[in-house]
Amino acid sequence: MNFLVCLETSASGLYAQRKRMDIIASNLANIETTRTEQGGPYRRKMVVMSTKPLTQSFGDMLNSSVGGVQIEDVVEDQSPFKKVYNPSHPDANDEGYLLKPNIDLVIETTNMMMAKRAFEANIAVVKATRKMAIKALEIGR
Repeated sequence: MNFLVCLETSASGLYAQRKRMDIIASNLANIETTRTEQGGPYRRKMVVMSTKPLTQSFGDMLNSSVGGVQIEDVVEDQSPFKKVYNPSHPDANDEGYLLKPNIDLVIETTNMMMAKRAFEANIAVVKATRKMAIKALEIGR
């Protein structure tokens, strides 16, 4: 087994989950932002991930350095904004309603916990791979 393949696969997972955590943190930081440069409330962002393309047979894949995950895109959630009645807010419309970002604290917290667990799983793979490599080197003594 090629230890570097395991490390490369885990490294791609670590990078993807770190990027996902960055986007979640941005969403949470802007949970009350009612005015952006585009003119409206902040739109929730999401990371789109996919596996790296597989172009080889299964047998060849086991001996090559393909595998892992990659970031395809960061997209904006097109769900509607929340309407809150607040006529005293400067961004409220003529009827007194304020459009707030389409961010749900519970969903973002859940996504953050999932990203954290995936990050921890990739760290565990790196540690296990390291232990296996050390044991393999000890056999040669």
